[in-house]
Amino acid sequence: MKKTRVIKISPIFIIIVVFIFVCIIFKLSWIGLGNVKVHEQSLSTFAKSRDTRKRTITAKRGTIYSKSGEVLAKDVNSYTVIAYLEPSRTKDPNKPYHVVDKERTAELLSPIINMTKERILSLLNTKIETCNSDKTTCTTTTPYQVELGPGGRGITELVKDQIEELDLPGIDFIASTKRYYPNGDFLSYTLGYAKKKDDNFVGEMGIELYYNEELTGENGYIEYQSDPYGYQITSTPSAEKKSVSGNDVYLTIDDNIQMFTEQAMNILDEGDPEWAILVAANAKTGEILGVSASPSFNNNELNIKSYYDPFISYAYEPGSTLKIFSFMASMDNGMYDGKSTYKSGTIQVDDAKIKDWNNVGWGTITYDEGFMGSSNVAATTLALKLGRAKLMDYYNALGFGTKTGISLPNETAGVVNFRYDTEIASASFGQGMTISGIQMVQALTTLANKGVMLKPYIVSKVVNSETGEVLVENQRTELRKVSSEATVNKMLELMKGVVEGGAKMATGTGYYVDGFELAGKTGTAQIASSSGGYLKGSRNYVRSFAGVFPAKDPAIIVYAAASKISNGNLIKNAIKSLVKDVGTYLNINNEVTSKDLATYTTESYINKDTKTITEKLNKSGMKTIVIGEGNKIIKQYPNENVELNLGNKVFLLTNDSKYKMLDITGWSRGDTQTYAKLLNIDVNFTGYGYVKTYTIKKGTEIEPNMSLEVELEPKFN
Repeated sequence: MKKTRVIKISPIFIIIVVFIFVCIIFKLSWIGLGNVKVHEQSLSTFAKSRDTRKRTITAKRGTIYSKSGEVLAKDVNSYTVIAYLEPSRTKDPNKPYHVVDKERTAELLSPIINMTKERILSLLNTKIETCNSDKTTCTTTTPYQVELGPGGRGITELVKDQIEELDLPGIDFIASTKRYYPNGDFLSYTLGYAKKKDDNFVGEMGIELYYNEELTGENGYIEYQSDPYGYQITSTPSAEKKSVSGNDVYLTIDDNIQMFTEQAMNILDEGDPEWAILVAANAKTGEILGVSASPSFNNNELNIKSYYDPFISYAYEPGSTLKIFSFMASMDNGMYDGKSTYKSGTIQVDDAKIKDWNNVGWGTITYDEGFMGSSNVAATTLALKLGRAKLMDYYNALGFGTKTGISLPNETAGVVNFRYDTEIASASFGQGMTISGIQMVQALTTLANKGVMLKPYIVSKVVNSETGEVLVENQRTELRKVSSEATVNKMLELMKGVVEGGAKMATGTGYYVDGFELAGKTGTAQIASSSGGYLKGSRNYVRSFAGVFPAKDPAIIVYAAASKISNGNLIKNAIKSLVKDVGTYLNINNEVTSKDLATYTTESYINKDTKTITEKLNKSGMKTIVIGEGNKIIKQYPNENVELNLGNKVFLLTNDSKYKMLDITGWSRGDTQTYAKLLNIDVNFTGYGYVKTYTIKKGTEIEPNMSLEVELEPKFN
């Protein structure tokens, strides 16, 4: 039989266990009563305030680029200047952390943030009055900090650096992001703008609005356990979702052609028009290469007078530029004989008397002469013979009365609706119907493509900003064949005669540009009155010009329209300036073609003697930019086997240990960027055109992380 084992527990052990248990109960009760503090809070309060926080990681909005990759709109860091006023921030009088000398602070900040010294002082002397509930007792205190606005809001990195160099006690910055348009008042309506709403930028005009979904990225977040002060509690888990940047949008805009367009618009603005548009387009593809509208605005400042783009959103009566297409309709329907004659001056249509623009005409002339002289009687006679249905069908085939579908918001369709003979007559010379500027450009593409109409477009491609994948790529799109090749050739001949004086009454001889074979048609349309009829007065017209060049095989479309401009000759000056600049830039002219131009093909100059290569390039007619004083070349631009026109720049970076800033006055934006890239420094531009001023003085040694700020101005030699 097994014996039972008996374990005896010592009374002393039992007493010790009970004592420990009582201590634990007492300790927990003591803690529960709030006697333990975390960050000067009771444990219960700390536990209650412990929270799960979710912080948004804002996605970068996509960048808008020109065709060549120049930045037109991007996200940049901006800063708000703040001043700490609370003296308790300073622990060591020798190292103050609040504003001590307010007078000096205001005086030094004033020119940098464009605020008066007095205004800054008033902010630095701000007082806050606090009263009890019945307002019987009030106390005045100094705020902990103040914001130095408006001048100190949204400042750039460069301005921030300037302020930091002053080493002013108590001055600090709050970082944020803003949408920045490097060129200011440049392509304003097309780009539009985006405003900050909650955690994202939202497009409100132009490309920013139309492509808002593509440009907007996907915000991320980080979720974590935080203490009462918002800091993550050590050793607690967190969840994170990375943000996804928005896609980039590339336009068809050519930087230089846009600059030429803006310069030409400056000419139109001298006549103080109610509104004006000016456009240059690739006649072979439908790409918009440059477009400007007035009144314009600075996208960074949003000094906007009208929120609708005149180029696509304004519907207006185009006037005699429509004769291009009413005459073509007659030709394509076999009803045109340019050598046959008619009596100009006036024609009776029902109860209306249609007059030529000079009221008396030119006697009996041919229809070819009638076109070149912009005869309303000729257009009316042909249109009535053609009939309403055929003229209407032809206008509809050209896209008048229908939106083109260009990638911009708020496009207007215009109105093409005529029934009676008087309305048919008016429509033949562009009155009594409305179109938009983009519709005119679309219709003009038929003249460059043997009667085939192209769809105009302004966005080249949409690219994933993180992977580089091309998501959307636009290209030449043929819509339909509207006209025969024979009709197109005849119309180009007539339009060339308008400009070159093919008839004594030709209306466009003032548009002639020597060597560029411009073919065009003038237009002058009365402006409809809201009370019926048309406005009276010498300024109450929409004056326009539609043209292509060179006439033999059009490559470029130019179109200008201006409402209530004080001097119609300004349209001539603007078009001539645009044609000459674009034609020279693209080597499109009769006297010298791109095939005839003397060219130079680059070789590899790497590791070769600097002096020898420089002499060789200079003798070949190239302009050599030597960077540094080294005896060997370590980089070049352009690379080898690139064909250049004589006189172009070739950049040579030498094996020097130090590089000094060159004089870049008058350089183009592209040349300046090439130079900055070879020096490995950042460059930021304001304005458009060619270098006017720059921040790194000539002869200054270039150091890492330098930033070059460049101001451009319009100029073309």
